[in-house]
Amino acid sequence: MTLFWSKLAWALGLIGWFIIRYPHARRSRRTLTRRRKDPLRDFVLLAISFTGMCLVPAIYVTTGFPEFADYQFRPALAWTGVAAFALSLWLFHRSHKDLGRNWSVTLEIRDRHSLVTSGVYRRVRHPMYSAFWLWALAQALLLPNWLAGPSGIVGFGILFFLRIGSEEELMIATFGDDYRNYRGRTWRILPGIY
Repeated sequence: MTLFWSKLAWALGLIGWFIIRYPHARRSRRTLTRRRKDPLRDFVLLAISFTGMCLVPAIYVTTGFPEFADYQFRPALAWTGVAAFALSLWLFHRSHKDLGRNWSVTLEIRDRHSLVTSGVYRRVRHPMYSAFWLWALAQALLLPNWLAGPSGIVGFGILFFLRIGSEEELMIATFGDDYRNYRGRTWRILPGIY
């Protein structure tokens, strides 16, 4: 593995992410929303995450900027990053598939929204966030640059830690004890740990 192939792997992972998300985003726009939580705040958090996971690394991959923050490329780390990105894409796909019409990019409750507790949601309440954490880790392993590599961890981390509480509050407000019971028997993003 060379730096070129490592950057290409990151770019292909990004393309894969868009291919997986596109049909669900299209369907989501056609599904009525019953309740939305703080859309402006959510938009800002999504923009921060997008900057760290897409914009900053895309600039690095296409231009090499900022070159001063480069460090030595290590093929073994890049291969680990490829594996993490592949797992991320699989989990991202499964999360969308299991959620079906309940998915939306923003914090909202859809028309005829149901609590999904099967598939990848059986043990983890937020597997899509797990997929994003894997992507952020993969990016840090694939891109040997102190700014572009970890920018996904920072960008998505800000979104995750400032959004997860609001999302769980929305689910409790919508599903009450059903969600509380589900929350009591599952993990947030990593089974057995968190």
